Order: sequence, then C-alpha cells, then structure tokens
Amino acid sequence: MSYVIEMNNIRKEFPGIVANDNITLQLKKGEIHALLGENGAGKSTLMNVLFGLYQPEKGEIVVRGERVEITDPNVANRLGIGMVHQHFMLVDKFTVTENIILGNEPKKAGRINIKKAAKEVEEISNRYGLKVDPHAKIENISVGMQQRVEILKTLYRGADILIFDEPTAVLTPQEIQELINIMKMLVKEGKSIILITHKLKEIMSVCDRCTVIRRGKGIGTVEVKDTDPDKLAEMMVGREVNFGVEKEPAQPKDVVLSVKDLIVKDARGVNAVNKLNLDMKSGEIIGLAGVDGNGQSELIEAITGLRKVETGTISLNGKNITNYKPRRVTESGIGHIPEDRHKHGLVLDFTIGENMVLQTYYQKPFSSSGILNYPEIYNKARELIEDFDVRTPSELTPARALSGGNQQKGIIAREVDRSPDFLIAAQPTRGLDVGAIESIHRRLVMERDKGRAVLLMSLELDEILNVSDRIAVMYEGEIVAIVDADKTNEKELGLLMAGGQTRKEGEAE
Repeated sequence: MSYVIEMNNIRKEFPGIVANDNITLQLKKGEIHALLGENGAGKSTLMNVLFGLYQPEKGEIVVRGERVEITDPNVANRLGIGMVHQHFMLVDKFTVTENIILGNEPKKAGRINIKKAAKEVEEISNRYGLKVDPHAKIENISVGMQQRVEILKTLYRGADILIFDEPTAVLTPQEIQELINIMKMLVKEGKSIILITHKLKEIMSVCDRCTVIRRGKGIGTVEVKDTDPDKLAEMMVGREVNFGVEKEPAQPKDVVLSVKDLIVKDARGVNAVNKLNLDMKSGEIIGLAGVDGNGQSELIEAITGLRKVETGTISLNGKNITNYKPRRVTESGIGHIPEDRHKHGLVLDFTIGENMVLQTYYQKPFSSSGILNYPEIYNKARELIEDFDVRTPSELTPARALSGGNQQKGIIAREVDRSPDFLIAAQPTRGLDVGAIESIHRRLVMERDKGRAVLLMSLELDEILNVSDRIAVMYEGEIVAIVDADKTNEKELGLLMAGGQTRKEGEAE
C-alpha cells in the first residue's frame, strides 16, 4: 500500500513531558483520516511536527515515498502540505485576498498585483464551493467564513494534503455541515485530509479511517465503517464512557435570578436582547437554546456586568444587581464560565495556578495587606488540578502552553469550586473530549443538586437536551418558548429556534 504521508515512530518532548511517544500515522491518497484523542493527548503536537512548526527528537516522515526533513512550514508548503489551525492565523484589518496571498504575493512591475490575486482567489473559491468574497474584510465576516479563508490559504499555495486542527470547535451546527460537504468535495478533487477532532459524530459521518492516541501514545488505527462511537470513546479514554447524563428529576425551589423587561444593545447599537423576561430557580438547570446571534451572548454579558443594560432589571436573590461591575457581580454570588476562554476566561501569560485564583486572589488566604501569598495560591491550584483532571506539567506552567481543553478545565475548576448561587456555563464543553464532557456535565448536575441555579448556554442541541431540566429558546432577542427537556426533541427545538410557533400548554408566552 502506498501512502502520501507516513509518520513513523515520532517522538516529541517538551520540558517535563513526552508529548508524542513513538507514534505512527499513515495517510492514504484521497482519504479523510481522523486523528482522535483526549485534550492534551498530543494530536496538535504531532501535526505541528508534520507542518514543520516542531522538530521531532526521533522518527521519520515520508512524503509520497520519499523521506523528508520538514524544518519549517515553508518546506511543508513546498511539499504540498497545508494546515488549517484551531486558532485562525488571520489579520483582522486585511481583506480576504490580502490574507490569502500574505507571504506569497503575485508581483507586477515590482508591485503586488491585488487584482490578479483576487481573481485567482475567486476561481479557487468557486471551484471548491467555498463562496468567499475576496474583497471582504476579515473583521466583517463570520467565524465559519474565516475558516473558509484559512482553507483557501492552503489551496492557494497548492496544498493537496490538508490538516484540519479541531475545525468545528467554533462553528454552528449549520456551518459544521457545510464544512463536512467542503471536505468531501476536496477529497473528490484528489486531496487527502487529516482531521484532528474528538467529536465522534463527525468521525462517523465523514472519515474513512481513524488513528487514536492517548496520553502521547498510539493506541491503534481502525476502519471507521467497522467501528462505532462507543468503541472509539473507549479507545480514546481507556474506559467505557457514558454518553447519557445521569440525574434525578429536578427539585426547583426559590427564584435565584430574575430578569425583567431587559433590553441590551449589540456592538452596532441594535437591540440584541429585546424586553426579555426569565426566572431561574435554585435546584434546576435551564438550557438556553438558539441559533448563534439571537442575543444569547449579549444576555449573558449583561448578567455578568460585561455589557450595559439599557432598560429592565436583573435581580439575584431579590437584590437588584443591574449594571453592577463584573467583580461586584462575582462577589454577589454569580459564577461565569465564559464563551470565549481567551478573551474573558484566562490571562494567557499567567501560570495556570494564578489563573485559578483570578476571582479570589485579593481575598484571604491568597493575599494579605495587598501582598500575594503564593504558597497558598499554588496549594489551591494543585488541589483543583487534581480534582478537575487538568493535564499540565505543573501549576507553574503558563496557561497558553496548555491545550484548549485543559485551559477550559482550569476555568471550570475556578468557577465551580466557588459554588456560586447562580452559575452561568456558556459553551462549557466547546473543544472538550467525551471523557471531559462527561465529567463537566456531572459537575453541573452536582451544583444543581446542591441547590444552585445553573444556566447552560450551548449551540449543541444534544447537550441542551441531555443536561437541562427546562429549555428556554431565544429568537431575535426574546424568549419565544420554555419547554421541559424530557418533553421535547431536536426537531421541535429546531423549529422554535427558527422562529416557528409550536407552543404547547405551559410554555412561555
């Protein structure tokens, strides 16, 4: 069997950690090959070795039958290898075309020929059904569209081997389906794809074969048609995984958070939240469902003090907290697992230990008379790292050096450990593997059972249905329905999210 890529016995070490321990991966021409593993298992590291961003300590890389040394990404590009990174490498103020040609600009009489480049970009875009406007600015297009620009960047450079690193982590369900169609189209055109993911549904729907790695070691490669999600999950985590969420029926009691006639504007000055009313009780999980962009993010930012409330009130345990500053909101008894972990969740250059006390560092025992008590801070961090299974060399590791999933676990540890009266979990499992998702869902249910109120905002409908007790559906800034999670399904929720009217008795007007 001839392979377009062979990575044989690759070993990659970092101080105090073996990220890849003699891993072998072989890619056939014209296949979509999944690379599956837990957060921090070494998937991105292995692909960064293939793309020339890291140099391995041992092992060999063979491209189309020839052994090669990939010393940097330019060598990878010349070999026809392109990588679409998890965190996009785009310049916001540049146009689509300017981003795509960066470092590879076509010149005419010593000047960059933007017209020619834009025409080429449009041709490639149309050929692969990517539908990208070559003249649009990056800051004005959606996340899904930005990802298409990243794909175009690799195709413009002539790549026929594409690496996708967690490409669906930030996409809506509709965008995920569009991306799957694009990948199928690329393979039809003779490209070969490596897909880094831990979404088993995607692997089953689009991949031919799957290589599983666990804690830096290769576990094996399987034909997708001969396996199922349960077997893949077991290979990945090393034990059986329960995909359902085990919980007793909710016992809701008093109203903890009450939102009345709330109006919140978005960045353009348009009402993103429009006269919204919602009560959340202790001892229940309310799922907030809706197509991305219907006001869910603005509602959460208003509650947490990150966005100004125009009119209306937010009350916590009967006390008006409208337009409180974020720290005052936190001290009142609200925990927030934010949607954007880099923007609102972490200080990436601080250690993971320092990040775990960001909400409490100014209180005893973590500081006294304005001086930080580092032994106490790091004691607490070690406790949380163990309790929440954060995979890190130590509590002194900078947060930016952790995988996305382990950064997320650090934020969840910090917010859940304080056991606030009202916990907001916005996209809490985005970018997490099935084992971590199972553990986070269990934590949310534990908080509910302690008598806390939990608001879960997620774009994953099966997560909303599995974890919530009641589901509030948002459409154009309003709650259009509130349904019991055990009395509805994806189809009905989808209809409500699109503005359809399928209200039954007991749902909100």
